[in-house]
Amino acid sequence: MANHDSDEEQAKRIEDLKRRAEELSGGDVEFGGLEGCDPEVEEGFLKQMMEYEEAPWTTHFKQLERAGVSMPAPETLNDAEVTAKLWEVINKLAQMRIFMEDTDHLSDRELYTDLWGDLLREETKDVVLDQDSACHYQLLSGGSDEESLLYLKYYADEKEREHWRKDFPDFPIPEPEDPPYDRDRLLPYPTYEPPSDLPVS
Repeated sequence: MANHDSDEEQAKRIEDLKRRAEELSGGDVEFGGLEGCDPEVEEGFLKQMMEYEEAPWTTHFKQLERAGVSMPAPETLNDAEVTAKLWEVINKLAQMRIFMEDTDHLSDRELYTDLWGDLLREETKDVVLDQDSACHYQLLSGGSDEESLLYLKYYADEKEREHWRKDFPDFPIPEPEDPPYDRDRLLPYPTYEPPSDLPVS
């Protein structure tokens, strides 16, 4: 009987979470992908979803400052200080499960300036990412012609370049070059913990 009561309580909690999700979305939410899911997994997913939906807005800039990282303006730092500050920011972001990609076309000063003045000031939900989650700053994902040219020039392999030739025959494909800086291979990269319901091999 105790297990039955527990199952009923869990089912009620799940229904309450779904109702809250529907209220927040104005009824525009579907739960079809959760059908047949283990109740523990379903409840955990719904709790995580509601935590995100109900969280206030912030920026990664504010989260860094809250974590004790000072964020001086780039022009107040000399080159050595910029490099030290950039790596402090990179490593603290990685601890927060926030990672960067495709940065080798930028100097340390250019990257820190972009982070300080733009990227880190974009609004985001004030949630703590766990070991199964990550946020990625893909610096050339904006879709502009300039970003596409830089990606094709410095990062795309031949297979990707060939896809571009077929899909965008009028787009000028630059000759591949080695990027001017060598940072990406040193950047932190996310690892993910195995799901808790699977054995660790």
